[in-house]
Amino acid sequence: MAQTCILRGQSQRDFAKALIDRAPADAVVTIKEASRTVDQNSRLWAMLSDVSRAKPEGRMHTPEVWKNLFMHACGHAVQFELGLDGKPFPVGFRSSRLTKGQMSDLMEFVTEYGTRHGVHWTDPAYGEAA
Repeated sequence: MAQTCILRGQSQRDFAKALIDRAPADAVVTIKEASRTVDQNSRLWAMLSDVSRAKPEGRMHTPEVWKNLFMHACGHAVQFELGLDGKPFPVGFRSSRLTKGQMSDLMEFVTEYGTRHGVHWTDPAYGEAA
């Protein structure tokens, strides 16, 4: 039986240790940072839409392409392939795999870029640090 435990305090850590003590031979344990939140995801897509509408530097991209451009600029592995029409399209890393911290860094980068290029944010809070 699979068990997920979020380590928020000592009682959850004790529970996780007890699970390990009771685990059968050859069980697999994975500990990782929490994934990005739904609120972070919603905010990112709103920001990407704002950037897309602003067309900074005359660049006309969909929010999806902007997401991949920003992820690439932040050092995440994003690849672009040539489509059947000969135009490049993004493939590779997905923002759903980002941790909360990585997502925050990505949104901070988008905010800085957009503000520097005169993007009108639909939510004024986007102009603040994520």
